[in-house]
Amino acid sequence: MRQILTIRYGVLKNTGDFFATMDSLKKGDHVIIRSHRGIEFGTVIAKVKEIEDDAPVENFGEVLRKATQEDIEKQQKIDLESIPTESKFCQMKIKEHKLLMKLAHVEHLFGSKKIIFYFLANGRVDFRELVKDLAKEYQARIEMKQIGVRDEARLLADYEHCGQELCCRSFLKNLEPVTMKMAKNQKATLDPSKISGRCGRLMCCLRYEDRVYEELKQRVPKKGTSVKTSKGIGEIISHDILQQQVSVELENGSRFTVSIKDVTRVQNKPNQHAQKEKTNCHQSCREDCSDE
Repeated sequence: MRQILTIRYGVLKNTGDFFATMDSLKKGDHVIIRSHRGIEFGTVIAKVKEIEDDAPVENFGEVLRKATQEDIEKQQKIDLESIPTESKFCQMKIKEHKLLMKLAHVEHLFGSKKIIFYFLANGRVDFRELVKDLAKEYQARIEMKQIGVRDEARLLADYEHCGQELCCRSFLKNLEPVTMKMAKNQKATLDPSKISGRCGRLMCCLRYEDRVYEELKQRVPKKGTSVKTSKGIGEIISHDILQQQVSVELENGSRFTVSIKDVTRVQNKPNQHAQKEKTNCHQSCREDCSDE
């Protein structure tokens, strides 16, 4: 049997599923993995399941071994010595070439001569000369990767307003779109400072319960709907999606809140005055047609 483990790796705190032939690994263990980018240093964050030895694993990476003390020391040296030096040199060259870009972070892969430079820019940047300088200095494969503000927060920020570690750093695998409609459905404040995350965009957590709110919203009658209650017939003036309650105003002006289970929709009766005008109009049309 082989295990499928969820591993966190890379400066962007990527998470992915990897298969391992050893069964002694547990949450928190440091491991050496083979990802689509190469040999990397990672940490086990969860055990997912076990699979048969002959089960296909095309979509999974591979855990090569548990990290040794030597591996850990090598990664620490990369983090504390190599990356700061590479970052400083790159920033100097960006200034030299007068490039309109901001270096956000540097990633030096554990098992290969590959260095990734993450940067922000408003548009496209011609960094060919910069890459030449970096490749010449470090004799390594250089990759320049332009990122957005959400990835910048993922790289540099730590905690959110709630006091928890950023979702994008702790467990989210993909940064999916978050819309203002989600905030409105949840009746969250529309004050940007209160519903925006560290990246300045709408908080990812607004997306978590959106489907539930959409389902609950479908069960609640809309405002203006005529309903029959134990106190008489009235009109819905507001609703509470989570509590599944509506506020009803009766014909005498009194208002009260009631569960949607205790109301029955009634068909609005057509206005008699409007119906009379409609009848007179039809009669007039018939007379006009007969005159012709």
